[in-house]
Amino acid sequence: MPGPVRRIGIGIVKDPEKVIESANRVSRKFETICYCSPGIVDKKSTGKGVHVAEYANPEQALIDDLMSGRIDAAVRGTLPANATLKALKKAAGVDHLERIALLETVHGKKFLLTPVGVDEGWTVEEKLDLIKKGMVIAKKFGLPEKVGILSGGRLGDLGRHPQVDASMADAELVARLGDATHCEILIEDAVETCGLIIAPDGISGNLIFRTLVFLGGGHGHGAPVVNISRIFVDSSRASPDYSNALLLAASLLE
Repeated sequence: MPGPVRRIGIGIVKDPEKVIESANRVSRKFETICYCSPGIVDKKSTGKGVHVAEYANPEQALIDDLMSGRIDAAVRGTLPANATLKALKKAAGVDHLERIALLETVHGKKFLLTPVGVDEGWTVEEKLDLIKKGMVIAKKFGLPEKVGILSGGRLGDLGRHPQVDASMADAELVARLGDATHCEILIEDAVETCGLIIAPDGISGNLIFRTLVFLGGGHGHGAPVVNISRIFVDSSRASPDYSNALLLAASLLE
C-alpha cells in the first residue's frame, strides 16, 4: 500500500512565477504548499498538487507549520533569509544553524560543501560534527563517501603566514580524527574524488559557494539544515530554479 502523500512547503515573496513553475515541474509524488502574502500568486497558474497558502507573515507561517508537522519539510524559496532563519532558530531552540550545500559544477560534478554560512564550522569539533551529518546526506544521494578537508595552502606553504599554518594544522587534525583526507587548498582535485568537502571556515565556504554558483556557471541545489529535528532546505533568492531544492527536501524524507 502506498504511504501518505508528503507535503512540502516553499516560501514566496519575490519571483512568484519562478517558484510556481518550479513547484509545477516536480509536484508528482508530493504536494507543494506555497506560503505567500495575499495576492502575490495567481492561483490559476498552479498545477495539480500545488496549493497556495496566504498569510500576512508567510515566513512565520511556514516555520510554524514545519515545526508542528502540518507539513513534512520546507524550502525557504524567495522568503527573506534573516527573518526566516531567525524564526527557524527560535522555533527549533538553537542558537545557530548548520547547513550542508549540495552543489554542482558547470561540468555536472555534484558534491556537498560545508560550512557555507559565515558563522558556521569554525572549530575542529564543529567540523567533525559536520562530517558525520554530511556523510548521511552523501550516502542518500550516492555521492562518494570520501571526505576532503581544505586548508589555506599547500603543505609547501608552511611558514609563509601564521594563519596559513594554523589552517593546515586544523585540517590535518580534522582529517585524522574524521577519517578524511587533507586536500590542502586544491579544491579542483578534491571535487573529483570527494562527495563531501569541508571548507577551512564559514567565510571561505560561503565564498566558494557564491563563486561557483554566481560566477562560475555552477548550480546550488539547496542546503539542508542539519542541526534541527525537522527537514528545512535553505535556498538562495538568486537561484534560477527551485525544483532541485524541492526534490532535495523530498529525498531527505525517504
